[in-house]
Amino acid sequence: MASMPTRPRRLAAAVALSAAVAAATLGIVAAGPAHAVGCQALDYKVVSDWGSGHQAAVSLTAEDGAVNGWDIEFQLKPGAQVQSAWNVSWSQSGTTFTGSDVGWNAVVGAGQTRELFGLVVSGSGASPTAFTLNGVECGTVEQPTDTPRETESPTDDPTDDPTDDPTDPPDPGDCPAGAVCDGFEDQTGTVPGGAWSVGAQDCTGTGTATVDTAVANGGGKSVRVDGGATYCNHVFVGRSLPADAEWFRVYMRHTTAQPPNHTTMIAMQDRSDNNADLRLGGQNSKLQWNRESDDATLPAQSPAGVALSAPFPVDTWVCVEYQISGGNLATWVDGQAVTGLTVDGTPTHDVDEQWLSKPGWDPDLADLRLGWESYGNDADTVWYDDVAFGPTRIGC
Repeated sequence: MASMPTRPRRLAAAVALSAAVAAATLGIVAAGPAHAVGCQALDYKVVSDWGSGHQAAVSLTAEDGAVNGWDIEFQLKPGAQVQSAWNVSWSQSGTTFTGSDVGWNAVVGAGQTRELFGLVVSGSGASPTAFTLNGVECGTVEQPTDTPRETESPTDDPTDDPTDDPTDPPDPGDCPAGAVCDGFEDQTGTVPGGAWSVGAQDCTGTGTATVDTAVANGGGKSVRVDGGATYCNHVFVGRSLPADAEWFRVYMRHTTAQPPNHTTMIAMQDRSDNNADLRLGGQNSKLQWNRESDDATLPAQSPAGVALSAPFPVDTWVCVEYQISGGNLATWVDGQAVTGLTVDGTPTHDVDEQWLSKPGWDPDLADLRLGWESYGNDADTVWYDDVAFGPTRIGC
């Protein structure tokens, strides 16, 4: 069974940043003589980037002495604006961001690395500069000086350890051994058939599912779902799952941005939860997981929790991957892990604390259903293509 990814951790300062990598990690290394007491390094890590903005996490590594209380200041690029931040008392004046501890996260022990706070920033390329801790320079942003060679292997980065970091996906290509991969190319009619069936639980209405030959991610066919507003106008295309399926990949293309109301795009019947559904969809205009049996959400629907998820792009194909194994769950969008859509067994406030309040959660998934379900007055047209699932990661 594949191991689950851990929460984001501090990376070494000398990180080679590729221009092709959307979610970069900026290593902030120790500065010269004017060095803040207790500060070895600050890390500003971009964990999700959607072009017009990004979500980041700020961590502090203490030196030999502990840090007890912190005020952090840094400079944003002109035009960048902090939209929200959590676990920090903060303000922005011009390009200057100032943040201080909120009591419970004031202490960073000697030699300890601790994630202090997170934030969402609007504006592309908004890399911070001029970091200070308690009024004294703590680090400088080390930018890449050379563009990595195209032949450079990801293992050339000394921070990559393939033995404990399964988050790097394999190169896309042929379907891996043991996996089921379906691009709907063998569909012969206008209504999905074969291994797939069309329907909806409880009630049906205006929702439809058809084989589309005009829009496709790969090949010449996809499944188009026209999901109507309100619960009784939803529709799904589903098939059964083998017992060893724990890695999933689905390409999706939406015409409408995720609404504030709750929606579902992927549903899976969980035999170990009285056949209730495990659902991936959205709420508060961001992606979320939802557990039908107790209506738990991932992340929590607090402002800080929602900020740890990501919006879903429209009018473009998006690759969604997730792994469900041993009571853990992880989610990637276009190869980037989404912090708020992670269950790692350790309750984290605003993320999976509510989710893990249900003891013994360990899904036994019976099926995979793709479609649209609205719990408000929200309709959408969604295309699905190049669906795959199996015992190992498949990649985008």
